[in-house]
Amino acid sequence: MAPPRRVTPQHGPDPGSFVAPEQHRPRPVFGISCRRGSAAPKRRRCATGVIVTLQRLGGRTLARRLALGTVQFGLSYGVSNTLGRPDGAEVDRILTFARAAGLDTLDTAPAYGDAEAVLGHAGMTGWRLVSKVPRIPAEVTDTTGWILGGVRESLQRLGIPRLHGLLLHDPEQLCSPRGPAIRAALIEAKAEGLTGKIGLSIYAPDRLSAFVEVLQPEIVQAPFSILDQRLVTSGWADQLAAAGVEVHARSAFLQGLLLFPAADRPTKFGSWPSVWQAWAGWLEGAGLTPVDACLRFVAMHPAVDRIVVGVNSAVELAAIAEVLDAPLTSLPDWPNDVDQRLIDPSQWSTL
Repeated sequence: MAPPRRVTPQHGPDPGSFVAPEQHRPRPVFGISCRRGSAAPKRRRCATGVIVTLQRLGGRTLARRLALGTVQFGLSYGVSNTLGRPDGAEVDRILTFARAAGLDTLDTAPAYGDAEAVLGHAGMTGWRLVSKVPRIPAEVTDTTGWILGGVRESLQRLGIPRLHGLLLHDPEQLCSPRGPAIRAALIEAKAEGLTGKIGLSIYAPDRLSAFVEVLQPEIVQAPFSILDQRLVTSGWADQLAAAGVEVHARSAFLQGLLLFPAADRPTKFGSWPSVWQAWAGWLEGAGLTPVDACLRFVAMHPAVDRIVVGVNSAVELAAIAEVLDAPLTSLPDWPNDVDQRLIDPSQWSTL
């Protein structure tokens, strides 16, 4: 797979005016249209007792393009997470709503605390599970045995016979002396029927050229958002799609950073006022909520098969699942060079 050509970053605004349709007027609490005890057409009761209107969940919404990330089920995760981990009852409510809304894919990993065990306890029949191979410790001598043993342990925790996808959580190890053994182990896992597909969870698309020299992935999970457009501007999104690779976009909300009102945004992100001014001004002019804008941007790109989102409650998922599958007609006028420290969460601890 040859390195793709670069394309121009997408930013705006585009010429012409943009009037938000009525359904995208700002809504309370991340745009949630849930209410207790009210009559509504085509409604279904979540396990929480919240009446959730499902009349828009279908072909016109993004629900069926979503994959549910489960790191929150095992760890307190995300810069905007003030609720901590959901308990077992809330996990059941989240999964019940997800299935009703049409989601079919869950993303997890051994590195996500006890998320796999939590999912197994909830019951995984009918779900497509994507899990990951953790970073292999230096002291491991039998790479194949370690990887295959770990996959079998994941399957046991999840209570399923086979994964939909098995990704390398640290694909940089492909470029180490251990790389050929890792590749062989992944191929063996697929040959043994432990997984349907193998692939990579990456952090920077510019590293894909090195990784695909060692392993031809069938799934690639990568960060992609309205602020971090590297997956598309590098040309890799189209290249992967053309090769039949399943593309999963994560961090559509930049770990929740793009959802903060200005007054609540952590002060360490205050070094980029031009970014936040562009974002707030565009949202106001477009009449969009941050959730709508973030998801609709990612969904505009046909190369993206699944958008991985994580939630702490069924109510949060309801807000996400109702977003319409409609292209944006304008985009924020971002500064020309967005600081890598802002779009790479692995660097946030240094801010």
